[in-house]
Amino acid sequence: MKTSVADMITPTTVLTDPFGRVIDYVRVSVTDRCDLRCTYCMSERQTFLPRAELLTIEELDRLCSTFVDLGTRRLRLTGGEPLLRKGFLDLVSGLSRHLRSGQLQELTLTTNGTQLYTHADALVRYGVTRINVSIDSLDPDTYRRITRGGDLGAVLQGLEAARAAGLKIKINTVALKDDNADALPDMIAWAHARNMEMTLIETMPLGQIEADRTDQFLPLSMVRTDLEGRWTLTPQARQTGGPARYVTVQETGGTLGFITPLTHSFCETCNRVRVTCTGTLFLCLGQDDHADLRALLRDHPEDDAPIREAIRNAIARKPGSHDFTLPIRGALPAVQRPMSMTGG
Repeated sequence: MKTSVADMITPTTVLTDPFGRVIDYVRVSVTDRCDLRCTYCMSERQTFLPRAELLTIEELDRLCSTFVDLGTRRLRLTGGEPLLRKGFLDLVSGLSRHLRSGQLQELTLTTNGTQLYTHADALVRYGVTRINVSIDSLDPDTYRRITRGGDLGAVLQGLEAARAAGLKIKINTVALKDDNADALPDMIAWAHARNMEMTLIETMPLGQIEADRTDQFLPLSMVRTDLEGRWTLTPQARQTGGPARYVTVQETGGTLGFITPLTHSFCETCNRVRVTCTGTLFLCLGQDDHADLRALLRDHPEDDAPIREAIRNAIARKPGSHDFTLPIRGALPAVQRPMSMTGG
């Protein structure tokens, strides 16, 4: 019987944290820039990083490939908005070699959808089979207000292009008390009617923004109670190691996920770490401990051993859980870096 590259990964090569969790999922931000300014995510006049501080496309490929060599089976490319990054499709094309070898199980991305119409076919050509698209309202005016100027029509056009290209799509929606609470059932029905999964997310205390997050915080426990008054929600046995808990909505036949960082901890099965566009490895979305991999990439252009060692040392101190707490009016965010810097 032929042995695949994936079969050659042994317990001594995979990344395991102090709690016995195998870390085989890495989210890599390719840029902190975005063409939207969502009110809960970033400031209206967000200051972005100097381009010289960002990893080059070649450095991103090298770093992602190092993680793959250490047992990473799933890579998610994020931003900011990843499709804005010059050379992004070159990165996807390069990383697709790990899909062909069998060493990488899945290469995906999270996008706001504004650039999908142009890039959907190329993503499929390079081995991407599914994507997450962030949409918080199907009302054009509400969408424009949340995103500070975004064009919902362009995003919906991109979704249709992605569906036509054969991409599986999951809609990510942040639950916002004033902006979309009443519309969530209609959004779920809309997504399921188009064979798209949907995941609801609680607002997360990341970075300083103009508003107080307590004004918009909507516990998903309340949302779920409301939905259970309308539909039959059947828990799924599906285990991805990620933060979402999934149900099947019997009346629509679709899948609905709940990500609840503030009202219910999901850390016991965490299998992921995040790398920023500057090469900073964060071990937990809700904590500040990190490792600088950019310096190693640039100081050792021909030797990946120091990078592998730094990654292993960092994973060895990955915390058991995040430090997110329920929002308190006037309190500082749990971490100061914005989500656009950390990567979605």
